[in-house]
Amino acid sequence: MFLKPIFFIALGLFGLYTIEFGVVGILPAIMERFSVSTSQAGMLVGLFALVIALLGPFMVLLLSKFNRKNVLITSLLIFTGSSFLSAYTPNFYVLLALRILPALFHPVFFSLAFVAAVSLYAKDKATQASAKAFVGTSMGMVLGVPLTSYIADQFSYEASFIFTAFVNSIAAVGIAFFLPKTDAAQKVTYKEQLGILRKAPLWISIGGATFIFAAMFSVYSYSAEFLGQVMGMSDEIVSVMLVIFGLGGVAGNLVAGRLLGVHRMRTTIFQPLVLAISFLLLYFGEISFVPVIGMMILWGAAHTSGLIVTQTWLTSEAPEAPEFANALYISFINLGVSIGSAAGGAFIAAAGIKGTIWSGLLFIGFAFVCIAVKMVYGRAGVLNCGSKFRCH
Repeated sequence: MFLKPIFFIALGLFGLYTIEFGVVGILPAIMERFSVSTSQAGMLVGLFALVIALLGPFMVLLLSKFNRKNVLITSLLIFTGSSFLSAYTPNFYVLLALRILPALFHPVFFSLAFVAAVSLYAKDKATQASAKAFVGTSMGMVLGVPLTSYIADQFSYEASFIFTAFVNSIAAVGIAFFLPKTDAAQKVTYKEQLGILRKAPLWISIGGATFIFAAMFSVYSYSAEFLGQVMGMSDEIVSVMLVIFGLGGVAGNLVAGRLLGVHRMRTTIFQPLVLAISFLLLYFGEISFVPVIGMMILWGAAHTSGLIVTQTWLTSEAPEAPEFANALYISFINLGVSIGSAAGGAFIAAAGIKGTIWSGLLFIGFAFVCIAVKMVYGRAGVLNCGSKFRCH
């Protein structure tokens, strides 16, 4: 298992998301080290997400002509170098600048990694391949923060960055040795790749994915405060609960991958429905008879499975340009994260900490509208088959 290419692809995704979110776990150390404010330190996360959202699709389009394996290795080496240099930079703005280059290559690695993962398996196992790769993504998103914080506390500030550099370097070596060498989508021209932007179903799927992520991060962005205020948990218990959340997320991703292979649309409807149920359990958490651990596992599974469900739903609309479709996906879900976090904060300001649940449910409602429109659009397309109109 550990010497298979899918393991190193997942490890690279773990390292990538540890770069993006891991700095959150050491923000206090960064603030003290460079004498900057909380808002300044927060730019390390905000700038990273902004670069992905604005430039991600263009970077993937630009590099789509190059050999996929070489681009994956180059991206991982860039992540390694930027993490290593970040450990020893003496200036905050240099640290901020060192976030730009990995942010540019974040969507490149993400997009090509999933195409590479799917290429390793038979066509009917494609969603399971994506689910296995998403284990690295979910672990990086959920465990990257507490892990870097723990390493910094136990060893040093520098060690947290060196750990990330080490993970990405191992992934680069593994991909170099074990991933079969394949060409990038050289037969797909830029014009053909951009042509997927004319597809209405693709934009409906983009809207649905954006709303799902807005719902997810409306609540998850304030998870520690919610568990502390509503559930009355101490900081130590909150950390344990978030680890349980992460384990539930890994299981949820794998289960969702199997379900998608059986029936994609039913799974697409089921995921936001379960997410809404988990939000309601959280809302009534202080009076609920549901064991807290079970609640956290369900929430983690529903939250993290949103990755594989939305990615499969969106990219299935553009099989002729999978890399570019993945780039659009990563760009818009980052937009969803930003929208959800902002909306969750606004709802909290208006209605208290429980307001974040209402924000999440609102975006789930918007996502269901997109799903309904997609189903109606698809049914209309089926009815038009056999007529003078051409079916796509």
